[in-house]
Amino acid sequence: MSDLFEPAETGNTPEFTVSELSGAVKKVIEGEFSFVRVRGELGRISRPKSGHVYLDLKDDSAVMSGIIWRGVAQRLEVQPEEGMEVIVTGRLTTYPGQSRYQIIIEDMRPAGLGALMAMLEKRKALLQAEGLFDPSRKRPLPFLPEVIGVITSPTGAVIRDILHRLRDRFPRKVLIWPVAVQGQNCAPEVVRAIEGFNRLRPGGALPRPDLLIVARGGGSVEDLWGFNEESVARAAAASAIPLISAVGHETDTTLIDFVSDRRAPTPTAAAEMAVPVRMDLLARVAEAQSRLTRAQGQRLEVRGQRLRDLVRVMPRAETLLEGPRQRLDLLADRLPQALIRGVDRRRLALSGPAGALRPGLLTRLLALRGEALGRRADRLSLRPIQRDLTQGRARLEVLAERLAEAGARRIAMPRDRLAGLERLLQTLSYKGTLARGYAVVRGEDGQVLTRQAEAQAAAALEIEFADGRVKAGGGTVGVKSARRAAKPPEQGSLF
Repeated sequence: MSDLFEPAETGNTPEFTVSELSGAVKKVIEGEFSFVRVRGELGRISRPKSGHVYLDLKDDSAVMSGIIWRGVAQRLEVQPEEGMEVIVTGRLTTYPGQSRYQIIIEDMRPAGLGALMAMLEKRKALLQAEGLFDPSRKRPLPFLPEVIGVITSPTGAVIRDILHRLRDRFPRKVLIWPVAVQGQNCAPEVVRAIEGFNRLRPGGALPRPDLLIVARGGGSVEDLWGFNEESVARAAAASAIPLISAVGHETDTTLIDFVSDRRAPTPTAAAEMAVPVRMDLLARVAEAQSRLTRAQGQRLEVRGQRLRDLVRVMPRAETLLEGPRQRLDLLADRLPQALIRGVDRRRLALSGPAGALRPGLLTRLLALRGEALGRRADRLSLRPIQRDLTQGRARLEVLAERLAEAGARRIAMPRDRLAGLERLLQTLSYKGTLARGYAVVRGEDGQVLTRQAEAQAAAALEIEFADGRVKAGGGTVGVKSARRAAKPPEQGSLF
């Protein structure tokens, strides 16, 4: 048994610890592969908060881990995306903590034009699935913008072409946001320019543009790649200001063209889309003013002719007034009798209410009711009921006074009106005529006689004066005596 615990023979084989062996492998790999270029397809990509990028580089039969440190990741012209075929440059190393080897990437480029186009198609499909290419999202351009914001390089020929074309067509105020139009700084600067213009407040110290133009001249796919970045496309789609994309020539197509509100084949064409031709507008205004003047003249002529036709068929003013004048005369003749009959009807109608609403009678009635209530209150021993009766009596007295006043006012108004009608009746009645010296002759049956023959034929006469009536005999003698009775006494001689 003791032989089992004796150490085994190791011979001349050296003995390493795990760390020593891992370090030796690391030195060998880093020494043999200090600088390599590897082509492969990007697989799993991880972006932790530290800013580093962890990814897999693979082909059909193998997978290699890769790391892009934060400083290198910020300088890359093309950001890594899963499925993209790339050529990376870096150095091989190992990670002893997990017993694996990996490549530290210092540069990354797409593996040819095909890789770029494949990545572009993938981005297009993603953005199209989100609806950013939908025509309903595209806004109409303003007809005549006051301020135009241009995002381009300040030193190229593009800005000169845009300014020259705007000056020829319709001069407008232009704000230029200088950006890099290619390279690794292109995409972030274009994004900041679009967002910066949108953050300007209307009416501020720096006016907010009514229209944006993102412009660049022609170039290769690699030169225009900054405008194919997803960040640029999303910034253009989120812009609240209408945006015209004018990147490259007519045959060049970038991702920003699909999300912008309008695509221009060239920067010069973008300026033509932005503003109309001033001379054409002036010509259209002059033509519209001329048409308006002619239309107004024709309208006035037609209205004038219609007015003249209406004047010829209208009746004269004298003809229109003949009927109303005749009705006015007829009503004026009927007015005195109508007034007399109206006064009689109102006097008869007021005689009943006047007797019922006499203040004295109403006061006595209220007093009797009050005494009756008092007697009943004496028989009740409940104080609340007495209190209610006292309050009711007080309210009753107030209501009685108000009712008496209202009755007096109700009687006074018809009485005054009746007095006025009575004065009018006295003025229009025949008694006023008698007071002026006339007399009324009646027969024995009381009928008024208006002819001498009727008086001669009557057996007896009754003559009414202003202060009374006198009986007289009929016939010729009676008429003469009546005349003598009606004749005033002669004045005596003063001598």
